[in-house]
Amino acid sequence: MEHFVWSLDPVAFSFGSVRVFWYGILFATAILSGLEYMKWVYRQEGKNVDELENMFIYAVIGIVVGARLGHCLFYDPAFYLAHPMKIFAVWEGGLASHGGGLGLMIALWLYTKKYKINFLWLIDRVAIPTALFGFFVRLGNFMNSEIIGKPTEVPWAVVFSRVDSLPRHPAQLYEAVSYLIIFLMLTYIYKTRKTSLKSGFLFGLFLVLIFSARFMIEFVKVKQAAYMSEISLTTGQDLSIPFLILGVFLIVWSFRKNI
Repeated sequence: MEHFVWSLDPVAFSFGSVRVFWYGILFATAILSGLEYMKWVYRQEGKNVDELENMFIYAVIGIVVGARLGHCLFYDPAFYLAHPMKIFAVWEGGLASHGGGLGLMIALWLYTKKYKINFLWLIDRVAIPTALFGFFVRLGNFMNSEIIGKPTEVPWAVVFSRVDSLPRHPAQLYEAVSYLIIFLMLTYIYKTRKTSLKSGFLFGLFLVLIFSARFMIEFVKVKQAAYMSEISLTTGQDLSIPFLILGVFLIVWSFRKNI
């Protein structure tokens, strides 16, 4: 069976010694699309759009720092503890979505404390474009031929020729499509029920949907961590479980508490 061969150069274009990667373009698109979405949300609810400037700074720092530290500490701690300066070498690659999500939550919590905003109100709404953010980032992973799937003979398998000649599950696309669908679902719920939604529900639903998808797709992904190679669950699955539990708790709590 002939399979689709993916051999795209991760470098989109270059200026002399400066190279611009597809991943960087898509990561920037993810952040900017999130900002534009939140501007739309603020207009929908009669909020001052100018307030988003400070939130945007907090969010970007939280995502980048959290994603980098998450990769270093979750996926290859021995190497980075032995070479701590490598933690700052973001240009060499290595960002973890779990760490980015945790970093975003911490950053937004600090932001709401400083500017006296209801944390759950904000994170319920930020959760929606965060799913879109995941869509763009996983497309970036596909462009880089990274976070690949296990070998398979399914008709839609992809040969990542920059890695090897084996047909594999396009795990990045599985996640990208899942996150896009979740984004559309959350947008629909927000648009049709925003006046009746309980605080914490959208964020809880986001966590349950995103990390359920992540947990299931991990079964067809090549393990990313440089340790624990013999355990039945991957590091990505282990890290997804606390987020899943938190999501279920928030959904139940949102219906039980009168806010």
